[in-house]
Amino acid sequence: MTGDVVNLRQFRKQKARTEKDMTADQNRISFGRTKAEKQLTKTINDKASKALDQGRRETPADTDDAE
Repeated sequence: MTGDVVNLRQFRKQKARTEKDMTADQNRISFGRTKAEKQLTKTINDKASKALDQGRRETPADTDDAE
């Protein structure tokens, strides 16, 4: 009943490396965009926001005549 011997120090270091690589990949996706890509995203979001605002209906102001 002998099992494989595992060096815990090496295991911890390997685990830390893989976690660091995963966060680096996420940061590359989040922050690794060019200025043109950021500007394009901002323009698309602004256009969508304007289209949403244009579709809103104006509600009349509340009046105190009901009292």
